[in-house]
Amino acid sequence: MHIYRRPYETKAWQNRICPAETMVRIHPDRTTSGAAREETSSPYLTTEKESFTIWMKSLVFNTNGCTVFDSNGDIIYRVDNYNSKSCREVYLMDLHGHLLFTLRSQKFGLFKTWEGYRSPSGTSDSTTNSEYFRVKSNIFQVPSKDSYSSYRVLTGSCRKNEQYHYKMVARGSSLEIEDICGRVVAEVKRKQSRKGLEFGNDVLTMVVQSQIDHSFIIGLVLTHRLINRKL
Repeated sequence: MHIYRRPYETKAWQNRICPAETMVRIHPDRTTSGAAREETSSPYLTTEKESFTIWMKSLVFNTNGCTVFDSNGDIIYRVDNYNSKSCREVYLMDLHGHLLFTLRSQKFGLFKTWEGYRSPSGTSDSTTNSEYFRVKSNIFQVPSKDSYSSYRVLTGSCRKNEQYHYKMVARGSSLEIEDICGRVVAEVKRKQSRKGLEFGNDVLTMVVQSQIDHSFIIGLVLTHRLINRKL
């Protein structure tokens, strides 16, 4: 497996490890591949319901982060936190190191929120006017026995035009993302083997419905884990 890297990653990737045995257990059918995909209107838009695997491990040695596989076992997203866990700024990249979203912690008064900025140019040079989302928790909710919690997701091209479009609902170890009509567009839970046995807490399954931008969905999922200090 050959993974392209950006210039600033060279030193870290010289010491990378590829835990192949663990990856095979997660995806027994195929190893990672650089095979070209069929071209669609958007490389991140689902044409039908799709399943992804989120492995809460970075492929870079001695770093925190995660790796996301598609249903074929190909790596499509990665996060490498070189400094420490629960960073204030996290970068969601594709396999080749092109930046897709910058996830950034912001503090408004007494409350902290997370914002995600799309990076169409593949760099983090400018996030002022780009598309973005903001995740806000419900500060009035009372913790329940089933660990229920919800988060509003505001989207827009700038803060003046932001609108409430999605909601993240966490119940125990599962997470659902609903649109403004209450339709579940994505769900995340612990992955199970073909025999019904659950993998560890660091291996998750993400199911995304059709006509949904899965890069945006994975950005929301990672933001939720950052809020709960799990990334």
